Amino acid sequence: MQNLDINKQLEIIKRGAVEIISEDELKRKLEESLRTQKPLIVKAGFDPTAADIHLGHTVLLRKLRQFQDLGHRVIFLIGDFTARIGDPTGRSEKRKQLSREEILENAATYRKQISKLLDLKKLKIVFNSRWFEKMSVVDMLSLTSHTTVSQMLVRADFKKRLARNEDISLLEFMYPLLQGYDSVVLRADIELGGTDQIFNLLAARDMQKDFGQPQQVIITMPLLEGTDGVQKMSKSFGNYIGVNESPSEIFGKLMSISDELMLKYYELLTDEDLAAVKNMHPKEAKLKLAETIIGQYHSEKTAHQARLEFERVFSQKELPKDILEYNTDGRTTILTILLNSGLVKSGNEARRLLRQKAVLFNDTRIEKDSFIPQQSGVLKVGTRRFLKITCPKI
Repeated sequence: MQNLDINKQLEIIKRGAVEIISEDELKRKLEESLRTQKPLIVKAGFDPTAADIHLGHTVLLRKLRQFQDLGHRVIFLIGDFTARIGDPTGRSEKRKQLSREEILENAATYRKQISKLLDLKKLKIVFNSRWFEKMSVVDMLSLTSHTTVSQMLVRADFKKRLARNEDISLLEFMYPLLQGYDSVVLRADIELGGTDQIFNLLAARDMQKDFGQPQQVIITMPLLEGTDGVQKMSKSFGNYIGVNESPSEIFGKLMSISDELMLKYYELLTDEDLAAVKNMHPKEAKLKLAETIIGQYHSEKTAHQARLEFERVFSQKELPKDILEYNTDGRTTILTILLNSGLVKSGNEARRLLRQKAVLFNDTRIEKDSFIPQQSGVLKVGTRRFLKITCPKI
């Protein structure tokens, strides 16, 4: 493992972190690791409730990579068992339970996506069904002895739901206990999580203590706001940027964020010098941010091409080179064209965009889903989606 002094390791680990519980414990663990040349076990858990990994997830993944580079042992925990319950953190209602098939299908996509950031040769990927499916009913119920109902009801999200007379399932009470037991099984020295995970992370410390283990250090990372600058990045909010999205889509989305949010993205998603970024013109800084992030998940060449394409389309008001084409018969509604072309994913999204006056045909705004293009032209949705429509000559 690398023999960086403790202060240098702490400087790297602390960048972007919100809270460390506790820094003194972390320092002692790092000192012991350096003395014995035994790497620390660093854990982060991800429930495969969706197939896509977005930039919000990469805040934790980048911190995990830093621990890898420091020579520590990183465990990427896939919560295929806990995903069947669903983490209630931040939820205003009960989560829909996923089937085992849905969870495994989502989990299958993770390895390739995380390889863009983590060194798979130095990574241990584990599924928590490995131990939970072997537990008897008695063993599972015994986990409930490690907490009380009153402790659970301290949670802000549970308190809000109770105040609104909304249901909380007993399964949701189990979730922090299961996450805590993951740390017991893995004997985690450190666990990473978002700031919204603090209750679950503390539960793991308590459970490790009950099992006679040294308590893990908790490192919380900030929640990354999505492109709207308000809600945390999430597919359900439609404000996410997926690492598997096309370079042009990523570039356009990053260019749409506010200047204030841009600085947070620089801090959490890149290794750039923040002082130097603040001295740049905001537009140039944003162009560099988009190019840098695309370079991380695709290639520097692809990132540069995406920048040139963006500048050509948006600065010079030209059409994209790879614009999609759609042949219509002059009797098909705009709603059908939007859906069949793949420009939108659902009828609800199409109608929302029409209501927001975000759909243009030959530079004329279209607001009714019953509109029928009867001539060839260019359909534009938002600022980044284009479609060349070809109609037969009448």
